[in-house]
Amino acid sequence: MYIQSITRTHRTAFIFVIDGSGSMAEKIRFRGRLMTKADAVATITNGMLFELIERARRSDGVRDYYDIAVLGYSGDDEVYSLLPGGREVISVAELAAGEPPLKTEIVEYRLPDGSNALREISTPAWVEPEAAGQTPMCEALRRVRDIAAAWCADPAHAESFPPIVFNITDGEATDCDNSELCAVAEQIKALRTADGNVLLVNIHIAAGDTPRTVFFPSEEEAGYPNRYAAVLYDCSSPMPEVFNEAIREAKGPGALPPFRGMSYNASAEQLITMLNIGSISVKTE
Repeated sequence: MYIQSITRTHRTAFIFVIDGSGSMAEKIRFRGRLMTKADAVATITNGMLFELIERARRSDGVRDYYDIAVLGYSGDDEVYSLLPGGREVISVAELAAGEPPLKTEIVEYRLPDGSNALREISTPAWVEPEAAGQTPMCEALRRVRDIAAAWCADPAHAESFPPIVFNITDGEATDCDNSELCAVAEQIKALRTADGNVLLVNIHIAAGDTPRTVFFPSEEEAGYPNRYAAVLYDCSSPMPEVFNEAIREAKGPGALPPFRGMSYNASAEQLITMLNIGSISVKTE
């Protein structure tokens, strides 16, 4: 299980689901600067989309290794695609062929003498920051369920590595109770290909320093800082063995699997780590 390499005949899918509620306007420190959570998550997601394109790039161009979906959720029950043209699912080759707007960012870097300096860089910006309204997470996960179900039902994907879903949020769902949220999460995790079940990774980001962070917890890490952390744990997938080495490297050599695909009060840097582990650990050929 979870052993299928990604090829043009055995493709996979990456589905990003991003909280765009009003609380995403809170500030966090990321790459040496204060910015809103929404800005940080958009920057990280755009970087991950660029990385996925580069991972699929070969001498003959960008190979059609996987499909990508990026959904936002905010307002009352608003769930919407953040990809060009509002399309829900797009192949990595199609994404690479487009011409996304460029965004100028100021990044901090260290000079040889140890001092810090700033420079401007231009990067593709498929995703724009969103921060308004409520947190209709349950409706967003229902949309994810439908997308993943259709993808898994396609005979061309029958033996493929299953889709990986990343739900990035900073709060609780406002359109359901905990049991409803867990129920739709279970429906997503029950979807499968011959290589394994769909993986649901829930990432909760924090506004600043917090007393405790839960990060790819193992069964031995008992107890959670609050009720919502426990809910996220229940909603998240156990991580397959293929990810164990990368997770141990991030957590420390004493970490023992099995690990759960969730974090609570994660920093922006931990968000990057979780996205990297969840995507780069999957082999492409």
